[in-house]
Amino acid sequence: MKKLTAISSLIVSALVSAPTFASDLDVDWFAGGGVGYQFDDTSGPGATNGEDVAFELRGGAILNDHHRVMGTVGYMDKLEQSKFVASYDYLLPVYDNINLFAGASMGVADSEMGNESSTEFVWGGQVGAMYEFNDSWSAEVSYRYLDQDFEEKGLKIDNSQQVMLSVDYHF
Repeated sequence: MKKLTAISSLIVSALVSAPTFASDLDVDWFAGGGVGYQFDDTSGPGATNGEDVAFELRGGAILNDHHRVMGTVGYMDKLEQSKFVASYDYLLPVYDNINLFAGASMGVADSEMGNESSTEFVWGGQVGAMYEFNDSWSAEVSYRYLDQDFEEKGLKIDNSQQVMLSVDYHF
């Protein structure tokens, strides 16, 4: 019973103090989309060329001007590939409205190639540059590498690489 009381007290204390910590956090919410080039490293009998246009919708938050967390839903038609990815980026201000960033990503990719389909875990990283037009709009160019282990009946997708141009609206 003493353990339950101690744990309950700890949880209540954490919940009561959470607004105090949150008030010190500067949160900039955003949503946007992007378009770019994607290359998937494919191999095997009947493998298709893995180059195509890629599209993405995304949303997230920038915390204290230096930390970005983001969720991305992406699609590439050639391999009928859908990606659901969560990312973290560290933002490094280099000039008035310009940030460089680098970070890590992980999620899932659902791909179809040669009548074979599979959903696989993906992980990797990204780098890029962001320009803030004003308090409401920003644009970025980015490169993302995702390791992917699609393997069905001799067909393989080893990784995906993207170069994207994205625009975000900040709330």
